[in-house]
Amino acid sequence: MIYRIFSEKKTGYDIEARNLFKDLKENLNISELKALKIVSRYDVEGISKIGYETAKISVFSDPATDIVTDEEYPLAPDEYAFAVKYLPGQYDQRSDSAEQCVMSATGETARIESAKLYVCGGPLSPGAIQLIEDYCVNPVDSMKAPLEKPESVFSPANIPNDIPVLQGFIDKTEAETNALAVDMALAMSGADLNFCREYFRDTEHRDPTLTEIRVIDTYWSDHCRHTTFLTEISEIDIEDGPYAHVIKEALNLYRTEKAKLDDRENKPVCLMDIAVMGMQVLKSRGMLPDLDESDEINACSIVVPAEVDGRTEDWLVMFKNETHNHPTEIEPFGGAATCLGGAIRDPLSGRSYVYQAMRVTGSGDPRTPVEHTPPGKLPQRKITQSAARGFSSYGNQIGLAAGQISEIYDEGYIAKRMEIGAVIGAAPKTRVKREPPAEGDVVILAGGRTGRDGCGGATGSSKEHTERSLFSCGAEVQKGNPLVERKLQRLFRNHKASLLIKRCNDFGAGGVAVAVGELADGLDIDLDKVSKKYEGLDGTELAISESQERMAVITSRRDAETFIKLAGDENLEAAII
Repeated sequence: MIYRIFSEKKTGYDIEARNLFKDLKENLNISELKALKIVSRYDVEGISKIGYETAKISVFSDPATDIVTDEEYPLAPDEYAFAVKYLPGQYDQRSDSAEQCVMSATGETARIESAKLYVCGGPLSPGAIQLIEDYCVNPVDSMKAPLEKPESVFSPANIPNDIPVLQGFIDKTEAETNALAVDMALAMSGADLNFCREYFRDTEHRDPTLTEIRVIDTYWSDHCRHTTFLTEISEIDIEDGPYAHVIKEALNLYRTEKAKLDDRENKPVCLMDIAVMGMQVLKSRGMLPDLDESDEINACSIVVPAEVDGRTEDWLVMFKNETHNHPTEIEPFGGAATCLGGAIRDPLSGRSYVYQAMRVTGSGDPRTPVEHTPPGKLPQRKITQSAARGFSSYGNQIGLAAGQISEIYDEGYIAKRMEIGAVIGAAPKTRVKREPPAEGDVVILAGGRTGRDGCGGATGSSKEHTERSLFSCGAEVQKGNPLVERKLQRLFRNHKASLLIKRCNDFGAGGVAVAVGELADGLDIDLDKVSKKYEGLDGTELAISESQERMAVITSRRDAETFIKLAGDENLEAAII
């Protein structure tokens, strides 16, 4: 049996509805709209009547602030209602949290599907209704939900498809391979894919599987490989202008210092080399004595002596910034939330605790009328406000203070939003052990489960986008789960767990293929051991999904059981993969 419940904020507590009502009146100029209510709708299955009645006032509503309605929501004759839910495969934190709370409150396991019901007071014309729906439903991650109660919210058992072999790939012509790169929407160019074709033809002597091409495409993306920054620059011309002399001086200084360094004179000029040259020069002069260097790639870190309880000890202080321009452009709330979540995970994988953040963003004028929005774009106001809510939501749930928030408004950001989150973390140096992996060691996946959210995120941020991107790139945006990341923070602050870790990598761009693949030179990964949010994920999806809040941890085989138990004490799933 399915129970349906509607939970609506009482007058005075309905802040979200009031803000949206004002937004629709002022920005969409819908004079016909007389009132607006936002109602949380839950369809609950697999729970007893007693359990439902208990959860109704302890999980789905707060009697002090909410009005609760069972089964049918009463609509006035002049009211119009539509419901919105996440697309299949997108992570729904509200439903997930509700299921966990029902388990805690009643001891029963329920399957819950949530949606938002927008109740608009009118009467409204068809044109006004369409404007409101278009503004409230972002097709990247959401869809209109049926108003009728479903027969079941349990998903049918899905059997994943076998991974296909790209038959005839090695026999294709260059033109056919170029066309295939376009058909598969790869981040790789046709020339890149032809290089792969020649490799499989001349070295492997076989056609590749779809997974192999998708994994190569992920690794080869600008996000993972920094293709743009590593591209060799053979000639630099500086145009005349007010800053030309400054740029020329900087370029001459770069070339002069590069020639002085023993191991860099013959390295090609590229943006990456230009970016790190200052650090290389300072290091060669002995001016970076506090720089912490290791084989782990977590975050920039320095060693700082700190006084703790009357004695001085060395601490690792880690810095990290994350850009989520593309995800925030197409799905502002999730993009900005995972910008912060991703920035936190890098120092966290270095076993440090992140204690402060900074946010710098670039946007077009959010006061621009909605009708002036370019085709295929979200309105600047919606991007700006939703992104702010996403960053704030993640920070509040994980318990992180942002010391500086700066929003820059300029027409140049209409083409692509800028979303930067920067964080600082720290940990006692004695709590961080770094050892090279040895034969027989194991990789443990700890944290969140894997879903389809984030499939193609690395490659998506590396592609040229069109006005169709808003409708075709939904799966590329990850959904953050800050509550799981808080559990990871607690686990890694426990020295009994942190000192079992030889090496760690967070699951960012590229998912399992990249996060685990970067840990050691040779690995066998068992994708069947990767925990899933739902059934039906195939091997390619399990390999490249960028579902958030996961860590790849190397321990010795003898320490694995202890680490998994310590993870379980924090209500975290962990398994050897």
